[in-house]
Amino acid sequence: MDKKDEIILQQLDVIRTMSENNLKRMTSDFWGAPLSGGNSKKDAPVPEKNTPPTATSGGEVPKNENEVEVAPPEKIEDLKAELDTYIGLGEIKREVSNLINMATVFKRREAAGLPNTDFSLHMVFTGNPGTGKTMIARLMARIYHSLGILSKGQLVEVDRSGLVAGYVGQTAIKTQKVITSALGGVLFIDEAYALNGGSENDFGQEAIDTVLKAMEDHRDDLVVIVAGYDDLMEKFIHSNPGLESRFNRYLHFDDYTTDEMLDIFKMQCKKGCYTLAPDAEQDVKDFICDENADGITFGNARGVRNLFEQILTEQANRLAAMETFTKDDLMTITKEDVLHARGLEE
Repeated sequence: MDKKDEIILQQLDVIRTMSENNLKRMTSDFWGAPLSGGNSKKDAPVPEKNTPPTATSGGEVPKNENEVEVAPPEKIEDLKAELDTYIGLGEIKREVSNLINMATVFKRREAAGLPNTDFSLHMVFTGNPGTGKTMIARLMARIYHSLGILSKGQLVEVDRSGLVAGYVGQTAIKTQKVITSALGGVLFIDEAYALNGGSENDFGQEAIDTVLKAMEDHRDDLVVIVAGYDDLMEKFIHSNPGLESRFNRYLHFDDYTTDEMLDIFKMQCKKGCYTLAPDAEQDVKDFICDENADGITFGNARGVRNLFEQILTEQANRLAAMETFTKDDLMTITKEDVLHARGLEE
């Protein structure tokens, strides 16, 4: 194998890795704070390197999760600065700033021996896929750890499959195991409305009851965030008095605009050490518009990531057909790459 083939294989391996991570619902959001220069850790925002491990959406918790060394709290100023770097999310940024201020005053009153009103940190995140809900949940875990509200600051992300078992008596055990891994941090339940199975033999309610009990028993060191589509989450919360009483703070995540999604694409280029040719920018924007005709199916930032991977595939195909190429060639995404990814010919 000559050096050229080696480089092409490396390019294809990058694309393959990105696709695998996408299928596994990457634990780090791809469109968060930018990485500096040539950092090759594609999937993790810089401050994430000190955060404890995250469970997968299927509820697989890393071994010895509760025995890992707890990272020292980050500076709240640094976390606020990171929040400012996120693309879009204007209303969410304001709400998070409000929460930071409220939590800060709460802790200061507590330290001064003053009483506090009942202040719930549990939240409902609503919005379409790919709008940054997991990213903000992870940031909130780090913020609460920074403020001394949570002892560890990890995020454990699950969905129905990570909490509900198929036989009587197993769901409570399975759910409790996940809760134990989340103590000291945030338990993030995606598509939480799926726990309301509705059938007589469904064990979703058992998972809900177990989570509600944990929220009461560990109110000082556990935050629960439930997430999903607007209407379905509204019905889910109002289906159970226990849920209504514990979740009274709603954060709605708007879809990204086309310009914001183009900025996300550029952010991904920067993270991966790619340069988007100036004459290709409008074509990328048109690609996003075409694919985003159905915003829910496209998936906002996740959809942008998929387009990015498709374009990288076409770039690799183009380079493979070249006799020689430079480092700049390896870094450049051309108009031709974008048009081929769209199924058009230049």
